[in-house]
Amino acid sequence: MLNPALVFRGPEDVLEGDELTREQKIEILHRWKFDALQLEVAEEENMGSEHPSDILDRVLQALQALNTGPNLR
Repeated sequence: MLNPALVFRGPEDVLEGDELTREQKIEILHRWKFDALQLEVAEEENMGSEHPSDILDRVLQALQALNTGPNLR
């Protein structure tokens, strides 16, 4: 749960995880969102080379698919 990118290939895989409850999926996606936002800040400060906005968009879409907003649980 601390680093979703090490366990899941993408946010879409979290949605497909039948072994996870809805609440667990939301928690994982919120963690991933936090990580993506941190990467975005690092990129703005020229500290990273990844494109966190791509993953952030995918995380937000996954949260929306679970009928929750990006800030709601």
